[in-house]
Amino acid sequence: MQTEKRLSTEIDANVPTAARMYDHYLGGKDNYAADRAACEELDKVVPSTRRLAMNNRRFLQRVVKTLTVEHGIRQFLDHGSGLPTQNNVHQIAQGIAPESRVIYVDNDPMVLVHGRALLEQNERTAVIHADMRDTDGIFSHPETQRLIDFSQPVAVLFNSVFHCIPDSETDGPPAVVRRVAERLAPGSFLVMCQLVSEDEKVRDFVTGFMDQVTQGHWGRVRQEKDVAEWFEGMEILEPGLVEVSTWRPDSEVAPRQLTQEWIEFGGVGRLG
Repeated sequence: MQTEKRLSTEIDANVPTAARMYDHYLGGKDNYAADRAACEELDKVVPSTRRLAMNNRRFLQRVVKTLTVEHGIRQFLDHGSGLPTQNNVHQIAQGIAPESRVIYVDNDPMVLVHGRALLEQNERTAVIHADMRDTDGIFSHPETQRLIDFSQPVAVLFNSVFHCIPDSETDGPPAVVRRVAERLAPGSFLVMCQLVSEDEKVRDFVTGFMDQVTQGHWGRVRQEKDVAEWFEGMEILEPGLVEVSTWRPDSEVAPRQLTQEWIEFGGVGRLG
């Protein structure tokens, strides 16, 4: 049973959001002083966060390229997509296969404003304002229905977003994954990763800090074993579940995550 999600349509520059903090770490300009201040405080305990964010973005780009080229995927549903930056999902997929169709989903109203302005000339791409846990609303949304054919394989992306969701039997990450997987055709893919740490002090600090600064719009930093549970029953693409900078790197000298106080951990699963 899914609970109704309340979405804010107002942009509050005084309350940091994960999307705007991520934008700042990627060198974007769609963030406020409160977001940058929160990043500075976070960096005091986990100084590798900027590199982590950049490596995660590169992981997403490699995954989209792989699924488009090697597996013929032409439909992408990107949950918690964040603010538009360079080499977005639609730019990579449509650069390879122009017929590719992409739905971006985010609950941050700033993402909606910027995304729609960027994509208004692209009929094969849309941004919808929704909570990523609202599977029914997302799958039945008019734009999703217009662009995505769920009788055919779809790549569903949960890239670095599940740490924003609290644990819940009905709406936690495992429940969301089950709901989504039930609606997908065989041969579809789930791309999932999140921030993890095997250091309890790091998990507790970051979880508490982010929950406080975002005023409750946060879940928790988890462990690798938690992420592995989401992939149960799926065929996991090589090289398996890993720290994402090591997932099919472009070259031997590609950037790696060198510090380990926390990492982005996950991979790609295929539904049979």
